[in-house]
Amino acid sequence: MVEHIESLQHLAEQFGRLQGIGRKTAMRMAFSVLRLAPEEAEEFANAILTAKQSIHECPICGNLTDKEICSVCDDDTRDKRLICVVEDVKAVMSIEKVREFKGVYHVLGGVISPINGITPDKIRFAELIARVGEEDVREVIVATDPTPDGEVTAMYISKYLKPLGVKVTRLAYGIPVGSDLEYADEVTLGRALEGRQDV
Repeated sequence: MVEHIESLQHLAEQFGRLQGIGRKTAMRMAFSVLRLAPEEAEEFANAILTAKQSIHECPICGNLTDKEICSVCDDDTRDKRLICVVEDVKAVMSIEKVREFKGVYHVLGGVISPINGITPDKIRFAELIARVGEEDVREVIVATDPTPDGEVTAMYISKYLKPLGVKVTRLAYGIPVGSDLEYADEVTLGRALEGRQDV
């Protein structure tokens, strides 16, 4: 029986370690790999290894890149005085789909969550403060998810940046409270960007 094939179980366990993948889905993915031709399986494995070895955080904003700095930070047409602060790279990808935001990003790598023990020193908050202090930033748009932790993070950022004379705005609530940015459609995100408000 397939339950006793150790290498198949091990493969399914590895897929099961991925976020959002349950046991049944992991086993289906393992069977899909078994159906690949040997050269396809090798290409699949190499793609994982190459991505893991070459992709890293941009030293400026925290976005993912396989170059020295990410394509957004490297783009001279972007307005470096306008920074959009997001929780993670998936939010950057969602906002970029809208094609309306012309500034740059700062990826926090999470949000402040006292209940979960996530304090400002455990996200890229100090890097944001340093960046605003070093660069001629005129506005920071806080685009954390509209959740309790996202709101706490937005207020914390505002508290520290306003005394520096920087305008701090928050995405408008075209995005439903309690939802994730990565699931918002382009029109909703576009309206939220346009209707951002002071924090």
